[in-house]
Amino acid sequence: MKKQKLKRKKLATRSTKVSQTHLKKRNGKGAGARVSSPQVPGTNPQRVRVILQKLDEGYPDVNCALDHETPFQLLISTILSAQCTDETVNKVTKTLFVKYRTPKDFAYANPAELEQDIRPTGFFRNKTKSIMGAGKKIAEEFGGEVPRTMDELVTLPGVARKTANVVLGTAFGIAAGVVVDTHVTRLSNRLDLSRNSDPKKIEQDLMPIIPQERWVLFSHQLIWHGRKVCQARKPKCAECNLESLCYAKDKTV
Repeated sequence: MKKQKLKRKKLATRSTKVSQTHLKKRNGKGAGARVSSPQVPGTNPQRVRVILQKLDEGYPDVNCALDHETPFQLLISTILSAQCTDETVNKVTKTLFVKYRTPKDFAYANPAELEQDIRPTGFFRNKTKSIMGAGKKIAEEFGGEVPRTMDELVTLPGVARKTANVVLGTAFGIAAGVVVDTHVTRLSNRLDLSRNSDPKKIEQDLMPIIPQERWVLFSHQLIWHGRKVCQARKPKCAECNLESLCYAKDKTV
């Protein structure tokens, strides 16, 4: 009996060890496997606080670079800004918003004429469809007013989370999420705040580590820093007040 009990105990112990080894391998913690951390090292709360302090020092009161006077104008400008610089969009809208003043003006515009009006922004055919569709839906379903919720905004043609976040944050002061454009994508990766390339996943990574009251300003600060200093091809690391916190592989110092 004692021998049988001892044998069963050994088998149970061996089974437990095998199970633990299997779990470790499955979780990437077995011998020779990469150890995966549930949190990106760069998102240490103390480090994030210092990054936010440095951004405040460099960009204390920055705002959206798209010229606009109304939430609707901001919506149109943001749609036009896809794959286009803000400078070009501002040049186009300077005359565009004089010619088309209301959602109805855009909704029932001559498509061929509107295409030529926005041609410098690129992808003008698709943008024309989006702008006309958004104008029509706002005029007919939202009483001529730009909706103030994420769920409603993303039902508009040409509007996804990025555009909706721009409008909510800048026009209405509503922090529903973090704007993730090409600059925010690049800087989030360089600063090791996210290791994803998909904007939706980057936003999901940023929202838990950045205080909600900072979401709107944080996006603007990263965008401005990306334009002025942390540029895609030749980042000006020697001029960067975040350089001591950054360990990006493509640093120039």
